[in-house]
Amino acid sequence: MQKIEFYEISKQITLEDISSIIKLKKQIKLSDDSRKKIIACREYLDNKLDGNDNPIYGVNTGFGSLCDTKISNDQLEQLQQNLLLSHACGTGDFVPKEIVKLMLLLKIQSLSYGNSGVQLQTVERLIQFFNLDILPVVYDQGSLGASGDLAPLAHLCLPLLGYGEVWKSENGSWKLEKSEDALKRNNLEAIKLKSKEGLALINGTQFMSAYGVWSIINAHKLAVISDKISSISIDAFDCRIDPFHPALHLVRPHKGQVQTAQEILACLQDSKISKQQKKQVQDPYAFRCIPQVHGASKDAIEYVTKVFSVEINSVTDNPNIFPALDMILSGGNFHGQPLAISFDFLAIACAELGSISERRTFQLISGQRGLPAFLVSNPGLNSGLMIPQYTAASVVSQNKQLCTPASVDSIVSSNGQEDHVSMGANAATKCYRVIKNLEKILAIELLNAAQAIEFRRPEKSSPYLESIITEYRKTVPFINEDRALYTDIENSIQFIDTYMKNLVID
Repeated sequence: MQKIEFYEISKQITLEDISSIIKLKKQIKLSDDSRKKIIACREYLDNKLDGNDNPIYGVNTGFGSLCDTKISNDQLEQLQQNLLLSHACGTGDFVPKEIVKLMLLLKIQSLSYGNSGVQLQTVERLIQFFNLDILPVVYDQGSLGASGDLAPLAHLCLPLLGYGEVWKSENGSWKLEKSEDALKRNNLEAIKLKSKEGLALINGTQFMSAYGVWSIINAHKLAVISDKISSISIDAFDCRIDPFHPALHLVRPHKGQVQTAQEILACLQDSKISKQQKKQVQDPYAFRCIPQVHGASKDAIEYVTKVFSVEINSVTDNPNIFPALDMILSGGNFHGQPLAISFDFLAIACAELGSISERRTFQLISGQRGLPAFLVSNPGLNSGLMIPQYTAASVVSQNKQLCTPASVDSIVSSNGQEDHVSMGANAATKCYRVIKNLEKILAIELLNAAQAIEFRRPEKSSPYLESIITEYRKTVPFINEDRALYTDIENSIQFIDTYMKNLVID
């Protein structure tokens, strides 16, 4: 029997921790310190409410613009159940299951600090959902990214009450199951929420944060892969190595730029093609300016990483409870503006990696530098790789459209009480699509670069890059004559996807 590996929820969680939890399928548990804080906070709130009729937002009042409506103590538990039910108004596509699992993890992390007033039993149940792969059905539209991700988090937490649907893994596939059936199957009972709990569960930024964690991890990996694929393209297009000399980048030492130039040189070390005498004095920007363009995107990814590293270790519901200060404070930690702006920035950074990649593809099929037009023998009879560039251009164009910033938009809600919202949830789902598109664009560049390299034979690229090409050829064979290329593109995407899963980001 395989030993179960646990990750203990405590004060801080990093992106590396999350990657390890997901990749190694670790289970999670609360630290003793977290348990004590959750229990102490709940006891403080219960004592505060005992014999106290003063209004406390979201605890014994209505919500949003109904914040001045007092709720009697005998209705407080019904109030919290009503809150989850009424706010489960999501629509659109299903949120990917990997994102839902991250939502559970990050909600547990936020509640573990003991500033939200939830029962220990409620947090432990969310942990059971995570460990047992009881993944609630969540929809990707409905959140304004302020007041928390209300609709998505309501759907995430409905199964606590036995409402809604969850995903059930069965024989290697996923099927929908009623939450009440999932609870019975796992010998669990529905939770009875106490005061404040419903609000603690649906207030927060965990929908945005989960998309952010996924996006950052994959953006880091695709930035690394962009360097490797572009290095193959450099040799495929018989480019000069001068633009990557360290002296050039030390006089303009942006961190990402310097790192990219070093990575390109490392990839091309001992390349026979790179060492050949070149006829051209300069190469097109898509090759010559790889350090500057890739580097700028990497610097943006690093900035966004810092923002989300703070967010996933924060308390983002409202109000927040501070037993040591004897205070319950209502504020706006649920507001997603830091995330919305960061998502827009990250989407632009990733779209640019795709934009310059497509330009390299365009140059490779242009019939220059001794390469046949469209990288195929007997062009004319064969169209070769003419149309994959169209596909890449289409996806690049869509990314540009998806980069229209969401964070500059705001629509008033809740009778004017919530008069400025972040639209960070829309920024999150747009960014997710941009990153998925980037993988497709890079897969098409790799298809072209690997094809072009074959026309340089018998000269070879570096041993490192040749090993990648050899492995790639097991998935995507050389194109001798026209064939249906959609399968080659899909196989190229799968090759990158597999490479990403094995890639460890420091």
